Parts: sequence; C-alpha cells; structure tokens
Amino acid sequence: MAGVSSFQRQTCRICDSRSLEMVVSFGKTPLANAFLRKDQLTDPEEKFPLDLFLCHDCGHLQLLEVVNPEILFRNYVYVSSTSPSFVEHFRQYASDLIERYGLKASSLIVEIGSNDGILLKPFKAQGMRVIGVDPATGIARTATASGIETLPVFFTPGIAGEIAARHGKASVVVANNVFAHADDLHSILDGVKQLLSPDGIFVFEVSYLLDVYEKTLFDMTYHEHVSYHSVKPLQVLFQRHGMEFVEALRVPTHGGSLRGIVQLQNGPHPKRPSVDALLRAEEDAGLAKAGTFRRFGENIHRLRDELKALLANLKSQGKRIAGFGAPAKLTTLMHHFQIGPEIIEFVVDDSPLKQNLYTPGYHIPVFPVSRMYESRPDHVLILAWNFAGSIIKNHQSFLAQGGHFIVPLPQLEVR
Repeated sequence: MAGVSSFQRQTCRICDSRSLEMVVSFGKTPLANAFLRKDQLTDPEEKFPLDLFLCHDCGHLQLLEVVNPEILFRNYVYVSSTSPSFVEHFRQYASDLIERYGLKASSLIVEIGSNDGILLKPFKAQGMRVIGVDPATGIARTATASGIETLPVFFTPGIAGEIAARHGKASVVVANNVFAHADDLHSILDGVKQLLSPDGIFVFEVSYLLDVYEKTLFDMTYHEHVSYHSVKPLQVLFQRHGMEFVEALRVPTHGGSLRGIVQLQNGPHPKRPSVDALLRAEEDAGLAKAGTFRRFGENIHRLRDELKALLANLKSQGKRIAGFGAPAKLTTLMHHFQIGPEIIEFVVDDSPLKQNLYTPGYHIPVFPVSRMYESRPDHVLILAWNFAGSIIKNHQSFLAQGGHFIVPLPQLEVR
C-alpha cells in the first residue's frame, strides 16, 4: 500500500465471499488516533468512510475501507501501561495462562502488537523468554530499553520464521487488541503456525461483537478496527488454517471482550464447553443477520438523541462541559453524535502522549487531569466510558466540589 492512503476491499477477509451487505454507516470520519499538534491545526485532515458490512456466508462483520497501516500504526501513541486497571488485567491474564496450561520457566512467549510490554513483563518475571513485535517504532524502542525485546516491525510469516530460527518454537503466541486491526488475517495465522510449538497455544483478546451489540458500544467502530469478531466466523477462519478453538471466554475489558485460545488441529488440549456456549449465545442474538445490525443502528440514533438533548439542556442553562479521556473511541462518538467545541471546552487525559494535542476533526485541546480541577467545569463527559468506574472513584474530590460526571454508554447516566 505504499503511497496509498486507503483502498476498499471487495471480499470478506475471513471467507473471501463477495456476498456483503452494508448494515450500519457512520459516514466519513478522521482517523481515531490522529491527534494533532498546534502547528498542524491548519493542515488538511483526510476523512475516510466508516461503514460496517456483514458477510452473508460466514457472518463476519467488518469494514471494507482499509487505511494504510503505515499511516495508522507507525506513530501510534496509545500506551497500555498508563492504565493501572490494564496493568492488573494483564498480570492476571499471564498468571491464568501459566497456571491453566502448565507453562514452564524458559518457555518462549511471543506477542504480536506487544505495545510497551505490559503482558510480557509478568511472563518474564516468571523466568520465561519473551519477544514482542510491534510496528510503533517509538513504543518498541522504549519497551526494548525497559528489558522487553521488541521488534519494530509488522508481524509476517517471514518475521515468524526469523524468530523461530533464533529462539525456537513458541509455547504461546499472543495477539491482544490487534487481531481486529489486521486486514490480512490469513498472513498472521500463517506466521503463528510457523512459530507455534506442536503443543503450543495461540491466545488473543478482541472486543467481542456480542457485547458491542448488546450494549450498543458503537464507538468501538473506527478505522483501526477492520474486524468485529465473534466466535462463529473465527471458527471458520481457524479451520481454514488447520487450527481449532480450545476456549472462548468473555472478559470485561473494553466494555466486553473475547479471549480466544486456539491450538493446532488435534493438539493436546481438550476443547472446553465455553466454545459451544458462546456459539449458542451468538445464534440466539442473531449475530449473523443483517436485521440485527439495522436495529443496532436504531439504538445508536436513540442514544445520540438522548445525549445531545442532555448536553443541549445543560448548555442552555449556562453550564460548562469538559471531556475526560482521549481514547480512539472519542473520535467516533464525537463525530457521529456531532459533539464539537461548541459543547466540549476541553478534554483531560492521564497520558502525557495525548496531552497538549488536539482531537481529530474538532480540534478540542487535550490537557492533564489537573486542568479539570483548575477550570472546574460543571459537568465532565467521560469519553473513556469503559473506565468510568475507576475515573469516578479516583475523582471524588471533583464531585465534592459540586461537579458532575456524565457516562454516555452503555446507558446514559449523570452522577
């Protein structure tokens, strides 16, 4: 894709079918993580179609507009370890895999999209060998300097072969919150198969489509996420590559995620009941039906109208409103709901990498959290709503000053 901003694929990225139907359209939006410096505010900003298509053959929900990954990920600024709740989540995640699958010291753990090494660190602390692969060159450099060797490249079968030649086969290959990002899932699995030992496991976490649908978590839709995963289409994908589900677990991160554990076909690990349980739940919810997602779109419009009415009412009373959190989902929510600088004065975020930048499209400034206390807005809209519980718990003093938090999803609340 060198020199190309984006292209539209014509086939399902899991089963290659052309029987695709657009079921939800969010129009054109800027890239979710394309936060701007002050000197970039007058530069042209490209917007790309954000439309969801359902495959009528395998039931996979996906974007067909594919933005060049060099644009999306080379200068990626999201760092997982800035969230204490994520640090704890990944510590427990590593501990669970070590215990359930009897991982031994000196086992090789390879993570695709390893970010700053947040998951690999607890494996390394147990004496295991760890290698990260992440194309965000700055984050990869920092992770390596911290003791987690991280290759600053995109994961390919060639890279998998190089790792296997240098370090041997992996007991575990992991891909967390990146398996939804890749247009070429088949290439990733070709690499995983090269790298995985015969008794090894491939483990991934992705936002789970069943949770997205049930809770109307539409702002998980942005250009980095080209796939919206559920177990049934993934089963088709893995079978094509001689692999099979062992477990399919629902976990609470990002408003609701799927943790899949996969082995090579006829591997030693027994298939757990969780796989069939989720297949039944997806069937009951109608996740393979276009009408299901048309209703999803109607629910989004209802939530938009409720939130816009609340914000308009507050502004009519002269209330000042700020935002809390600058995650990627901010861009989809603000643009689809048309919540711009006439409503939100500023956004605060804990990450120094987002501070002193401006939001994509609307150019709302992002400040450290201290600005919330200095400026004292009347209401703060929690844009990182999946962390609403911890944000509110950590900022009781803002409430004590007379401030209020607005939680937009999964249902509108004012606290």
